Amino acid sequence: MIFPIGDDQIKGGYKPIFSYSFIAINVLLYLFEVSLISSGQLSYFIEEYGAIPVEISSGKDLYTLFTNIFLHGGWMHLIGNMLFLWIFADNIEATIGNIRFLLFYLGSGMFASLIHVLFNLESSIPSIGASGAISAVLGSYLVMFPRSRVRILVIYFFSSFNLSAYIFLGLWIVFQVISGISAMNQSPDSGGVAYWAHIGGFGFGIVYGLIAKRYFKLEGSIF
Repeated sequence: MIFPIGDDQIKGGYKPIFSYSFIAINVLLYLFEVSLISSGQLSYFIEEYGAIPVEISSGKDLYTLFTNIFLHGGWMHLIGNMLFLWIFADNIEATIGNIRFLLFYLGSGMFASLIHVLFNLESSIPSIGASGAISAVLGSYLVMFPRSRVRILVIYFFSSFNLSAYIFLGLWIVFQVISGISAMNQSPDSGGVAYWAHIGGFGFGIVYGLIAKRYFKLEGSIF
């Protein structure tokens, strides 16, 4: 198993207040979710605040396009998302500023949730997780900092190595697209990973990143 553990940090800029605040909020909300297990209220909570495509497509519970991006379905789901957020979000916030990053993150999360709904209109399974918003962070990072090096840990060998951001993130999105296409043949109520939220968020992030790159006159590009 391999996963990222760090990257090249840019110097100066804005302090990543919201990048780290989102991590704290997600962790605290997950702990709240865990506290609901003993009372049997967790399922109700997820159904109330998770994004259910069939409900949203009929114009109901539109607020869940926002609330679902702060919930998670398990420790591994949470840890994986927060690891990616911790590694990749700070450079973006340091460059574009705190308020811009706040709006970018929330907007991309809701957009990614909507893309998931559009590809699963008949699904009654609640979708939860920050993956869509974090995918947008990855998309923006790819075009804003393509020359950055991502530190990869290989658990099996207890060793690590550096990999270019455009290679690591490029392989990541290719896997998401392949998995998303494969998942289209499954039943809308089969559950699983919301790959199209990842793809939609990543696309949103690329567009935003290209705009930010031009506005802030960042150097280096893969496009």
